[in-house]
Amino acid sequence: MRSASERAGLLVLVAAGVVPRSAGAEGELVDTSYGRVAGDVGLVAGVGAVVAEHGPRGRVELHLRYLDTVGLVASYEDAEVFGGSVGPERVLAGGVELRPLFLYRWLQGHETGRPRLDLAIDSIGIDLGAVAEQPSGAGFASRAGFELGAGVELPLLQSANGPWVGLYGAVRWSEGAMGAGVLDGPNDREVILAITLAWHQVVSGHVVDFGDRAPR
Repeated sequence: MRSASERAGLLVLVAAGVVPRSAGAEGELVDTSYGRVAGDVGLVAGVGAVVAEHGPRGRVELHLRYLDTVGLVASYEDAEVFGGSVGPERVLAGGVELRPLFLYRWLQGHETGRPRLDLAIDSIGIDLGAVAEQPSGAGFASRAGFELGAGVELPLLQSANGPWVGLYGAVRWSEGAMGAGVLDGPNDREVILAITLAWHQVVSGHVVDFGDRAPR
């Protein structure tokens, strides 16, 4: 376990763009963040499908994350991909996400030594956002609501960069249901489960240290 001063020093190094490494079993240097702090911004783009109560929908999602911990997420779903649905034909959602385990575990030195397992555990997160739906025969965004979800991602490689499989579940409430505090009909709440195949890429955005460069 790292001391408080060591953890503070690591945060300084991360902000400066320097990736701390530890010695492996044979003395080689190992990046125990698996590339997640090689840059400060994570970009994620994925495609997949949503299983919902009223029928399946195709899904596209985008994520913008800072230090793989907090960020913005947006998704678009379309029932026409699977031939239509009795539920919403199109859904646009956006919000914020929090993945609190990575920095805590990494700064404490609690890695398991198995990259895929560490990356999967640290990917567990929650998000909260707004939803705009297009019911069958209605205009887009004619029904608004809120979404609360949680998910986990499984890396196919032993690195933060590369392909991942994502599993995500959420509950969506209509704006009316949230305001009144009661469910008046089947359209006031929807439970979804999404599976996606996404590409993750860590880049240097210099969000905090804008204009600085890592020492060579």
